[in-house]
Amino acid sequence: MAAWDVSIVVEELGPDALPVNLSVTSDLHVGGVIVKLVEKTQMNQDWSDHALWWEQKQQWLLRTSWTLDKYGIHADARLIFMPQHKPLRLGLPNGITLRLRACFSNPVFQTVMGICRLLNIRRPEELSLLRPVEEKKKKKDKDPSEEIYDLTEVPLSAASHSSMYNGVPQHFASSEQMQCIYKMLSVTQQPPAPELLQKQYRPASVVDKAHINGRWLDSSRCLMQQGVQENDRLWLRFKYFTFYDIEPQSDAVRLTQLYEQARWAILLEDIDCTEEEMMLFGALQYHISKVSQTEPLTQSTNAAMDDLESALQSLEVKMEGGSDSASEMLDIMTAPELNDYLKMFRPKRLTLRGYKQYWFKFQETSISYFKSKEESVGEPIQQINLKGCEVAPDVNLSAQKFLIRLLIPAPEGMNEVYLRCENEQQYAQWMAACRTASKGKTLADSSYQSEIQNIQSFLEMQKTTLGSHGSSSMTDEGINTYSVVSPRYHKKYKIKQLTPRILDAYQNVAQLSLTEAVMRFLQIWQALPDFGLSYVVVRFKGSRKDEVLGIAPNRLIRIDLSVGDVVKTWRYNNMKQWNVNWDIRQVAIEFEGNINIAFSCVTADCKIVHEFIGGYIFMLTRSRMKSDKLDEELFHKLTGGHDAL
Repeated sequence: MAAWDVSIVVEELGPDALPVNLSVTSDLHVGGVIVKLVEKTQMNQDWSDHALWWEQKQQWLLRTSWTLDKYGIHADARLIFMPQHKPLRLGLPNGITLRLRACFSNPVFQTVMGICRLLNIRRPEELSLLRPVEEKKKKKDKDPSEEIYDLTEVPLSAASHSSMYNGVPQHFASSEQMQCIYKMLSVTQQPPAPELLQKQYRPASVVDKAHINGRWLDSSRCLMQQGVQENDRLWLRFKYFTFYDIEPQSDAVRLTQLYEQARWAILLEDIDCTEEEMMLFGALQYHISKVSQTEPLTQSTNAAMDDLESALQSLEVKMEGGSDSASEMLDIMTAPELNDYLKMFRPKRLTLRGYKQYWFKFQETSISYFKSKEESVGEPIQQINLKGCEVAPDVNLSAQKFLIRLLIPAPEGMNEVYLRCENEQQYAQWMAACRTASKGKTLADSSYQSEIQNIQSFLEMQKTTLGSHGSSSMTDEGINTYSVVSPRYHKKYKIKQLTPRILDAYQNVAQLSLTEAVMRFLQIWQALPDFGLSYVVVRFKGSRKDEVLGIAPNRLIRIDLSVGDVVKTWRYNNMKQWNVNWDIRQVAIEFEGNINIAFSCVTADCKIVHEFIGGYIFMLTRSRMKSDKLDEELFHKLTGGHDAL
């Protein structure tokens, strides 16, 4: 077979060095090319991490047994011989920037797994990499050198979890400096300075939020294929908002970074909350910053662990569903009824009708409503079965607003219903009843009374003594209120107005341990109506205008871009299949009941939407078994599309 020359650039020879010319044949395998190349460079070093990169095809030649002919490589191929692991600047949710070695040849999914293994973060499938948002800098602002913590020399084992010594992973225990860096990863940061808050990018609209979601990297392709170069800056963030199997004893870094991402989402108004909730978030941040200086995160009380275990068990029941038993049948037969006047509103497009009062009856897992109490002996206007529905709170204590938002499964999607209660007691009873019924349980179940108590204690925590700010027994202990609330409150209130309100809320959380406070912060964050929504601007098939698609852990939401109203909701458990036409970049989804939707993406590639949907379905397949084995093949099947591995 005739020989021909191929030119290969060797990074180790420097940027100004000429390519190395090799005489090869088409039947020579890639491994043989590398051997000849190393011999010709006459450099004595470890080449085990090096591989060939085909620049025109944007492809790594990792199958060293393949011949040049099988790869389709000819004399005009531009090949580069370089390391597969290169330095990368990684911004974490807590604002710290690390410089570490990341794999540029594996799919991003595996690269994230390697990074999480280095940082001792379990459940890496919940995280991913995205390109950072460019910060707008004023001309007067000097560009201070960013402090970067170097982890490029940290050795990393192939084991899924490294051994721990005195609460520090083995690969961080080599020096005092490394131990300090690990402490920065696993300990919550102090509240940011107000000046820093003002400089941060804040999405002003749902379209701005949608543009951010267009920055996620493709999990199926490597960093080099996506234009990421050595020493580029990327963000590591939680992408899928289904946090599984959290164990404070083992998840110090994971829990800390999750708290920091949630805190910045609140401070930068990435997610909406009421004024009372913001004061409670501020009080929890203040308490966490105080306690974190003296108490490690992994030190938790038995009560906190019990609460966590109880929450996980509750989640397991919700996911798996309960089986009918004699005791459950007895509960249904003896379940008490809940009756009262409530106001109801069904949001529909182009309607100006407000809330209308009805007499409601709650029985078993359904609610029925009548025009009046007197007519409740007859047939109801409608009976709604709440089993499997979604229940979300919408409460504003200062405005005496107590709303229950119900998303009820229907063949064409989800029907939205709002119930307005008159006071806290009524709200606690009906909210608890709706939550209990959504899990398929009746009011006779013991969880109903405990749910009422949880809601009442939650409302109590949000209370701020608005009329007696000056009478608070707490004093200003150096709290910087502008560091723990979002910037819009800086304009709305003065410090002397904010401080008493935050300190009043602080009295309700002052006895919590660090772990309990962090878990409580995350619990309240996850209870917000817009929690877990990732937005993408799309154009639905047959429509002439852009709309917003909200992607949640368990459903898709169609939102009117002009007014922000929810038009339709579809649940994943009603989804039969989804497909992507990669030629016209269109996503098509089929739901039960012959419901079909199709859309093209405006602010993000359709691969990102496809990956979100497949990723969330993958998250639902995880069981409570303590195995750390991750089914990578299934993840790539669900998210990889036409170029799945």
